Order: sequence, then C-alpha cells, then structure tokens
Amino acid sequence: MSDKIIDKLGLIALSENKVAMVRSHNKSLFYIPGGKREQGESDEQALCREIEEELTLNLVPGSIGFYGEFIGLADGKDGGTQVRIRCYFADYQGIPQPAAEIAELAWFTSDDLPRCSTTAAAVLSQLKQDGLVK
Repeated sequence: MSDKIIDKLGLIALSENKVAMVRSHNKSLFYIPGGKREQGESDEQALCREIEEELTLNLVPGSIGFYGEFIGLADGKDGGTQVRIRCYFADYQGIPQPAAEIAELAWFTSDDLPRCSTTAAAVLSQLKQDGLVK
C-alpha cells in the first residue's frame, strides 16, 4: 500500500435529508464538494475558496463547524493512493451550481452509495448512521 495521502476539505451541504455530491468532468464517481489547501491557508479559508470555485456559494465564516475526517482510496489514482477529507458543515449564501471542474451536482441519499467514490461513500454512510440523510 502506498504512503501517499491526498489531503482535502469538504462541505457537507444537506437539503431534505439528502447531501450534495459533485462529479468532475471525465469522472464517473461522485464525491463531497471541496478541495485541497493552498500553502498557508487554514481549513476555513481553503473550504470557502474551494466551495466558491466549485459551487458558486459563499460560506458564512462563523457558521463553519467540523463534522469528521474520512479516509479512503483515491478515485483514478494508482498505487493505493488515499484521500483524507476533513468535512465541515456551514451555512451558505446562494444556490449551489456546478462551476470550474464540476460537471454535475446531485443530491444523494444512502441509495446512491454505488455512485460514490470510496471516501464519499464513507461520508454518506456516516451521515445515514447519524440520521442526517435517508
């Protein structure tokens, strides 16, 4: 197994007992919206920037709260590369719309697990266990 870990941040956006998931262009699996930190960024700064880039949403800074950390195999990477994603809840302004590298935004329940990356499936399973999604 590789020691390579991709460190990411993600937004848990809930609506009507469903969670927002996104799919990049040229990918088949969905994942939690978010991305990587740039040098010197805090989790909050990186999450705000990534969500504005990917979903055209402005997060409300004081509302950002940690949900959990999840690790799984990276989609489309060789050698056992893993993704570690620190997930946060946050209030936001705007209506989520796919932008930049995002091809599609969808609202998932636990029935959609087969359409998720390994890490996104772990997050979705935990949300289901916590009674936050159907």
